[in-house]
Amino acid sequence: MKNQIINTTNAPAAVGPYSQGIKANNTVYVSGQLPINPATGELYKGDDIKEETKISLQNVKAILEEAGATLEDVVKCTVFIKDMNQFGLINEMYAEFFGDNKPARACIEVARLPKDANVEIEAIAVI
Repeated sequence: MKNQIINTTNAPAAVGPYSQGIKANNTVYVSGQLPINPATGELYKGDDIKEETKISLQNVKAILEEAGATLEDVVKCTVFIKDMNQFGLINEMYAEFFGDNKPARACIEVARLPKDANVEIEAIAVI
């Protein structure tokens, strides 16, 4: 089966030569999502890491939905953050989105993210 490119206006357009997501058979790979408002294309730049995490996860969710998946189908996430001191606050919002579904996850502190964002989240789901 040929890979299907996932594209939705409910998530921000890719900021480079990649797809928002790819569906390969029953697996959906969601590219890293920054806290960008899909309607305006603007990066959220406040002092609230929970809000940034929420926006990133809303973007992940929108791409999953376009592919016919849900957050409950997510089996693995990778969270990239600029400041590990914000880990607890990020976890609070992350837990609100995933509830009882607790996918495998890595959380990595990085020196810099695209557009100087503070958080970026990617996901893999199996339908």
